[in-house]
Amino acid sequence: MSTAEAISFETVADLLDQLGVPAERVLLRPPPGEATERDLVLQKRRCELIDGVLVEKAMGFFESRLAAVLLYFIETYLDANPIGVCFGESAPMRVEIEQVRMPDVSFLRWDRLEQRALPQGQILDYAPDLALEVLSPSNTGKEMARKRADYFHAGCTLVWEADPVKRCVEVFVSANDSTIIGEDGVLTGDPVLPGFRLSIKDWFDRAGPRAPKA
Repeated sequence: MSTAEAISFETVADLLDQLGVPAERVLLRPPPGEATERDLVLQKRRCELIDGVLVEKAMGFFESRLAAVLLYFIETYLDANPIGVCFGESAPMRVEIEQVRMPDVSFLRWDRLEQRALPQGQILDYAPDLALEVLSPSNTGKEMARKRADYFHAGCTLVWEADPVKRCVEVFVSANDSTIIGEDGVLTGDPVLPGFRLSIKDWFDRAGPRAPKA
């Protein structure tokens, strides 16, 4: 969505419908529609910048744990296949001018980076080749569809959506083309991470068991 198209809401209902997120995650300072990348960098909360609005990133401790474990497995793969670099849940990535996303885990190939080195600055001016989003209770279907559209529009090749409740991963090769891999399945990284294979069960088991709901 271009900057000119971004500020298209007239009411709070319009704003929430456009963003696809619950009201408690929308910051009112700066006023919606007026937030900039500078505001994002100075913000103490972990936020994304969407359509001139700071939107708090939804992530609980278990979602963070799943992301951390995946980072471990990918970094282990990269020890033998040093083809790129991984980032965690606090790495802002510019998917368009004044549009900044923070995947829970992201991977970027070295050959896309000038001089094969990490650039200066606080917002990475590259979309990821691979993005993982771990679903949190406040994530909505509309929000996730918008995230995927942003990633693929910016040049992303793979998007993984992990569901901690169902213990499965939905693998997207485009914004709307996906395959669900259940707990007994194996997640592969082709074509972004050639030869990478990860048992879904091993991933979730390493993250740790969860107590039953009260």
